[in-house]
Amino acid sequence: MIEVLLMPFMIRAYVVGALIGFLASYYGVFVVQRKMSFLGSGLAHAAFGGVALGLLLNTEPLVIAVPFTIIISLLISLLKEKTSLGTDTAIGILFSIAMALGIVFLALKKDFATDAFAYLFGSIIAVSTSDLYISLGLLVITLMTLFRHWSRWAYATFDTELAIADRLPVSKDNYLLSALIALSIVVSVKLVGIVLISAFLVLPSASARLISKTFFAMTVISIIFGVFSSIVGLILSVLLDIPSGATIILTQALLFFIALIISKR
Repeated sequence: MIEVLLMPFMIRAYVVGALIGFLASYYGVFVVQRKMSFLGSGLAHAAFGGVALGLLLNTEPLVIAVPFTIIISLLISLLKEKTSLGTDTAIGILFSIAMALGIVFLALKKDFATDAFAYLFGSIIAVSTSDLYISLGLLVITLMTLFRHWSRWAYATFDTELAIADRLPVSKDNYLLSALIALSIVVSVKLVGIVLISAFLVLPSASARLISKTFFAMTVISIIFGVFSSIVGLILSVLLDIPSGATIILTQALLFFIALIISKR
């Protein structure tokens, strides 16, 4: 069993797991602090629509899911900004449409069961070299935006009106943040699964919030929890022979309850 943990496909899974653990936990702090947890669920359903279309077209599902999910995320921001609808309403409308389309696409493809299971619940074996490159690419984009946008995003997170008064490009920043959150969700799909991806986005950040006194500390702790839980969850997945998404989320849930106990002291 130990030999399996050191096989090339597992090493690749560890690297991808650490990368998406970093990405999802980093963007998750903005989702949690802005009270947008429903966004993760909505974009996960949007990713399902894109994955299903990719399976129907017999192409790499993530190639379709990436633009599909980004478009949904931008439409959510657009509906929130240009109409009187609240964020939760906009998310509910668009993720329902994306989910319905996904069901139609899968119904049109007769032999989807095995592929769909991997995307719904996560699979170590499903993680490919291309997923590694995509994750690395998103990490580079994240690091490029980190130094320029983190302080602005944080400012707008705590006081949007004051950020607008200070003439910060809040609207453009929100569109960019939504698109990057969508990307982080899509690249996490194969490892964590569509069903559990919203928890992957929220749990490390929620845990960090319980034991942090500053937003910067919350961000750092969230990233540590995200990376740690991804790697430990992958190891447990192999040892217990169950989907990787479940073990990763259960590891994060354990960290959450530990943080909750610490915060009460």
